[in-house]
Formats: sequence, structure tokens, C-alpha cells
Amino acid sequence: MRRFFKVSGFFVLALVVLGALPAYTIFGELRKAASDDPNVYEEDIAALVSNSNGATGRVVFVGSSSIRYWSTLEQDMQPLRVLRHGFGGAKLADIEYYAKRLVGDFDPRAVVVFAGTNDIHPRSSRSPAELLEVYQAFVERVRAGSENVPIYYIGITPTRLRWAVWPVVQQTNALIRNYCESNSGLFYIETGPALLGTDGTPDSKNYRFDGLHLSDAGYAIWTRIIRSRLIADLGEK
Repeated sequence: MRRFFKVSGFFVLALVVLGALPAYTIFGELRKAASDDPNVYEEDIAALVSNSNGATGRVVFVGSSSIRYWSTLEQDMQPLRVLRHGFGGAKLADIEYYAKRLVGDFDPRAVVVFAGTNDIHPRSSRSPAELLEVYQAFVERVRAGSENVPIYYIGITPTRLRWAVWPVVQQTNALIRNYCESNSGLFYIETGPALLGTDGTPDSKNYRFDGLHLSDAGYAIWTRIIRSRLIADLGEK
């Protein structure tokens, strides 16, 4: 009997620890997101570059934790060949800072960006105009090495955790969308409405427990919208 309780206790403890790991990871990402120094991500960037060594000519997905946690990205985008360069907590300025190492150095066939959600939250937010300028700087960095590469921006998604700042997100998305529509080779992909419920607010089934990151159901929606757009523009090879 003692052995039973000892073994049972071990498994309960293991489940508690494993359940805490995602929360611990997310806490670390939020801590980095609070910093204005992009060098806090140096280890993350070095690991991404090392793991992708030699993988050129692919569609590079770059962005924050929503790209990082998209563990099925390679399968979801088939037959397109992709690279997943996401790092948790990243802001648009961080993406711009590391644009050459994460994007340009891999001679991308196309680029897909998801970033900006960590710039807009109830405590404080960068203005839509500021975020547009940062995205424009990112485009310039990428285009400096790959002049004609198509660049797709996934609009910042609605979330339950940051629903209070949804109007600011919408303004930011509108500015970036207009910028994309006014410039050749730049594209905007809207996924926000598909993540909402019938009441017009974020559908909880599309998000993880934190109300911020996408669940499997949320990623299925992303896959349907994003893959079809890329296949339509780039073809299946």
C-alpha cells in the first residue's frame, strides 16, 4: 500500500510539474517582451539560426510566440517548404532588428510575419502609427537583400486576454493593410473575424488557457486561411 501511494504521489507531482511548464514558459516570454533591448533574445536567435542552417529558398514564417508554438507548421503548409522562426515575447521592433539573421540570410522564397500583439496591451501600447513605421523598417531590411521577395503580414489577432485594446489593434491592422495594398509585393492576411464567436468576441475554443495563444482549433483556422492564400499566390511547389 505504501508503495502504491508513493508511486501515485510521484505521478501526481509529475503531472503538476508538466502542467506548470507552459505557464513558466509564457512567464519567461512576457518578461522578455517587457524589455526594450532586443539583445535579450540573442540565445533564442542563435538557436533558430543554428537549427535552420543551410535551409534556404523556403517560405520563412517569422514572429512571436504564435509562430513559435505552431509546431505543425511544416505539415500544415505542405507542399510548401517552410522555416519556422518564431521567438516568444517578440515585438515588431525585435523582428525588425533580427530581420537579416532570421530572414535575409536564408534567401527566402516568401516571408510571412506575425508580430505586434506584444506591442499592444492594456498596461501600455505603442501607437498604430509607430507600429506602421517599425513594420516599414522591417520591410526595408528584408528588401535590402531580397528586393522582390513577397512579404505577407498576418493581421494582429483578437484575444480574450487583451480584448480591451482591440480598437487599437484594429487601427494598427488598418494602417498596415493600407500600406501593403499600396506597395507591390506586400500582402495582408486577415484571420481575426474567423477567430471570433457568434457574439463578436474571441471564441474561447480557439485559444489556450491563457486567452492569448492559439489552441489547436485556432491553428486549424490559421492553416485554412494562410495556406490557401500562399498556395494561390506561390503555387504548390
